[in-house]
Amino acid sequence: MTEPILQVRNICVDLVRPGQTRPVLRDISFDLVERQALGIIGESGSGKTVLSRIVIGAVNPPLKVTKGEVLYRGRDLLAMDRTEIQRLRGREFGYIGNNPGSALDPTVPVGQQIVEKLRSVEPGISRDEAVRRILALMGAVRLPRPEARFHEFPFQYSGGMMQRALIVDALVTNPAFLIADNVTQPLDVTIAAQIIRLMHELRKDFRTAVIFVSSSLAVVREIADDIIVLNEGEIVERSTPERIISAPGHDYSKRLIERIPRIWTTEAKQAPRPVDTQKAMLRVDDVYKTYRVADPNKFFGHNKVEAVRGVSFEVMAGENFGIVGESGCGKSTLSRLLSWVEEPDRGTIYFEDADIAKMNRRKLLGLRCRFQLLLQDPYNAMPPHMPVGRTIAEPLYIHGTHNRKEVRERVLAVMNEVGLPSSLYENLLVGLSAGQRQRINLARALVLEPHLLILDETLSALDQVEQSRLLEIFERLQAQHGFTYIFISHDLAMVRRACTRIAVMYLGKIVELADNQTVFFNPGHPYTKALLSAVPTIEPRRYDAKECLLEGEPPSPINIPSGCSFKPRCPLAVERCWAEEPALLDRKAGGHSACIWANASEAELRDAAVAARLRRESAADPTPDAVALRA
Repeated sequence: MTEPILQVRNICVDLVRPGQTRPVLRDISFDLVERQALGIIGESGSGKTVLSRIVIGAVNPPLKVTKGEVLYRGRDLLAMDRTEIQRLRGREFGYIGNNPGSALDPTVPVGQQIVEKLRSVEPGISRDEAVRRILALMGAVRLPRPEARFHEFPFQYSGGMMQRALIVDALVTNPAFLIADNVTQPLDVTIAAQIIRLMHELRKDFRTAVIFVSSSLAVVREIADDIIVLNEGEIVERSTPERIISAPGHDYSKRLIERIPRIWTTEAKQAPRPVDTQKAMLRVDDVYKTYRVADPNKFFGHNKVEAVRGVSFEVMAGENFGIVGESGCGKSTLSRLLSWVEEPDRGTIYFEDADIAKMNRRKLLGLRCRFQLLLQDPYNAMPPHMPVGRTIAEPLYIHGTHNRKEVRERVLAVMNEVGLPSSLYENLLVGLSAGQRQRINLARALVLEPHLLILDETLSALDQVEQSRLLEIFERLQAQHGFTYIFISHDLAMVRRACTRIAVMYLGKIVELADNQTVFFNPGHPYTKALLSAVPTIEPRRYDAKECLLEGEPPSPINIPSGCSFKPRCPLAVERCWAEEPALLDRKAGGHSACIWANASEAELRDAAVAARLRRESAADPTPDAVALRA
């Protein structure tokens, strides 16, 4: 057997505060060998992140290691002084967290920062050699145009590109092992699938071992050879992914598996109350939104960012309407338009048959009692200096609808509805979990008794267990009060469970609109199939990622070219796709799709896919036969 790179032996960690000591980790032991991928799963608070930081010797008060050792090639990291451990960290092992946006200096180009890191751990290397090595790694992790990206700043990177940049930063010294802590949670399913695929290649090409930490068993299954299940700081099960999924040996593992949303082995979402198909709660008619941004290549020049392009749909009273797509497709811009935080450049938005644009300020303020927007980040969405009760009550004071006694009674009633104990009423937000904060955010929205709730990635910062609990709350509240929901998300598993109808967006346009069952079992657009092929799941997939999932990210919404906007990534693209932009067409199978193949048969789709693949394979081949094929 291969000698272990890392040996964790009987680690115990306590959280020590004045007058309080609480165990965080208890008797954790495992080995890691070269090229191995070890998964660590558990819900929030189970100790995953603490364990990942213990492994790299990054333990700080109030955490205290009370027992055990972490042996890296036979040397105990916990017994080393700070200087010695810092020499190893970044050189011998790397760490990637789940918040790539805050990991690099925003004022320094990305490539320059990685060069400085490499030259600090390898003082003898020349700058030219450091740049050459980093550009090679950028190409290895499939960052588009490495020479250009090297000189760009972090704000010019998307989330997926930033995560790749941090992988370059971690791998630049060819470390023995890499810790990836929830790296896919904030990413779109397509980009997350590419990161997982990249991790497999890195293990093979760089002989790097990986410790992959996540709250999602479905994600860990894609990469791990073995899995450790953590619950309240203890290892409750250790086995292969397939064994844990097929025959879990611990009740906690069984509960985790039960909480994983099913996609193809579950029934389509049905509203708890009948949907009023005659009454549109919200109607969006041909809406556009374009932003002007500075052009970095021109003095006083500007570019047009076409964020939303000709979007139209209706949301009926009592239904759950989903809007899905990758980052940059226009989902969040659309949420701001729907909630009238911003006004569209063109088009009309009707709420309960009233044109919002024609309302004066007083009517618009009254309208805001009837719809509410819930945002993604539960940490920055609320003031930290304000007690929980006052935070929830703030909308009542703004609208002046209740006296002081009624405010307290109303707030306590809503806290009970969303599962918050009344004892939190006078507490500050500090120390509360992401799930508790999101419940407070939800209570603040519900306190005005709105008719429509717009949830913009509201659950994406939470683990799957907490997501499931909040979805159960949403279902119960809808059954009691008849709310109408708009779920905006890149999490297709959550949308499958929560929504009755779904719109799929790509580069500012709706490219598919259909009921839940049609979208997941018979989609009409290749982009929808690409999204579904990338969904992490413990079920057999209906769509093969090798055929549907494409590398790269959506093109820039600046100066979108003519024709179908999906054509550069489409496995079915033909000459016609470059010439015309398809409209949202009725499908024989139900729903609408903006694709020339929307009503094609299976045989026609197979033939188109084969022909497109042959064109791509022959694109670089100058022989007469290849030229004729391209023609």
